[in-house]
Amino acid sequence: RLLEADSKSMRSMNGSRRNSGSSLVSSSSASSNLSHLEEDTWILWGRIVNEWDEWRKKKEKLLKVRTELGAGFEPRCPSQPNAGTGRCLLLHEELPDLLKTLFLWWFFTLFWGDLPIFGRVALLEVSVFSFQAYSLVDREVGYCQGSAFIVGLLLMQMPEEEAFCVFVRLMQEYRLRELFKPSMAELGLCIYQFEYMLQEQLPELNIHFRSQSFLTSMYASSWFLTLFLTTFPLPVATRVFDIFMYEGLEIVFRVGMALLQFNQAELVQLDMEGMSQYFQKVIPHQFDSCPDKLILRAFQVKYNPKKMKR
Repeated sequence: RLLEADSKSMRSMNGSRRNSGSSLVSSSSASSNLSHLEEDTWILWGRIVNEWDEWRKKKEKLLKVRTELGAGFEPRCPSQPNAGTGRCLLLHEELPDLLKTLFLWWFFTLFWGDLPIFGRVALLEVSVFSFQAYSLVDREVGYCQGSAFIVGLLLMQMPEEEAFCVFVRLMQEYRLRELFKPSMAELGLCIYQFEYMLQEQLPELNIHFRSQSFLTSMYASSWFLTLFLTTFPLPVATRVFDIFMYEGLEIVFRVGMALLQFNQAELVQLDMEGMSQYFQKVIPHQFDSCPDKLILRAFQVKYNPKKMKR
């Protein structure tokens, strides 16, 4: 609605690609162009999902670019980790039996007060399969608070059985299971790696953090455990989540470092309490109207996989 009301802010993607000299469109054609873009996006992502294996094999670079640009509509397409997996089909069949083994009192006594973000009614559905059913599939990990936010997003996009299968894949093949183990050793590793990036790329900010005893874990732990779902509003967080599902945890490092780059000048002026408030109240809403700005900066961050692994 804002784009349609302001002709100067409405850019024609197709027009700018075909003719670099005509990037602005008139207000009379704004609505028409917007509807065509939305329709094209639906058609394109419908093809991508239906032909997922072929896109992964033959059009991987194009698929990577499209994922980074964002799906651009709801519901999104987080069925990627579910593609071509026999184990997921078995889990789909096992879910009803798993749910039969659970007790309602377990939910009320253990999980009722943990996650106010979704509200009580939504939590009933979230809890039924995410915490209890998954804890039966993976007893070593069991219940972990952070996973609820990931589960909640999946439930908003797909049926419960599909969401359960995708969640299991994410836990087992995207390093999330290691993050959520009781020892949380993998989280410690991620924090260590992120501190290395901070020291290398933003030395002034790193020195300031140390002088104020402002530990990396104080602001970055939730980034890794919830994939920014507790940091950003949903439209921004889902953009990060889309890329995570295609590329893994690397995007968390990139987005985290991009946030620090954007805010370094302000942060070095604050003490520990001021920085804590800044991370809680200012940073989450900086990109509400322009998530592309954050994503673009994130992919400009230097990230060396070999060095990070070493």
